[in-house]
Amino acid sequence: MHNADPGSVPSLSAAAQEQVVHRIVGQVTQRTAELTALGAGLIGRAAPLPRVAFDLRGQAAGQFRVGAGGEPLIRYNRTLLARYPSEFLAQTVPHEVAHYLAHLRFGRTVRPHGAEWQEIMRGLGADPKRCHDFDVTGLTTRRIRRHLYHCRCGEHALTSIRHHRILRGASYVCRSCGQPLRPGGAKGTDAET
Repeated sequence: MHNADPGSVPSLSAAAQEQVVHRIVGQVTQRTAELTALGAGLIGRAAPLPRVAFDLRGQAAGQFRVGAGGEPLIRYNRTLLARYPSEFLAQTVPHEVAHYLAHLRFGRTVRPHGAEWQEIMRGLGADPKRCHDFDVTGLTTRRIRRHLYHCRCGEHALTSIRHHRILRGASYVCRSCGQPLRPGGAKGTDAET
């Protein structure tokens, strides 16, 4: 016996389930385009359709980001879309489109779930909730590796991002004592945890 996703129909073959998901992906793409067009009127400027991808994994339902070349991208979680298609269309799609529209209207400094984003969500006809409430049982999250650093007053676990910035020449200081952070634990332990 295999484990089926909650919300999937166990009597359908894998091919039939994939056809259903493909149909829902089309609906999400269409809804993204509709809300983007509606949102252009809300923000008072043109809003070209951003690139849409269905490659997001883990427990997040969606993500808006701007690529290095300035290209806007909305990523959706295909697994959560398959589990909760109507809720996904009603909540996740407007949520991510609102992030895109807020970025177009207010720029990079807009607060992710601030008043501007909330106003756009209401304009799109959606509840401005910050997080989804989908059951994410069985979905894995990315594990963030921490690197141990120390200062005069204690130890600090830095993310890999900050650790690699330090390796490239950046420096960080302790907020409490103002001393630079140095690799390893306070008693000379290994730099990685």
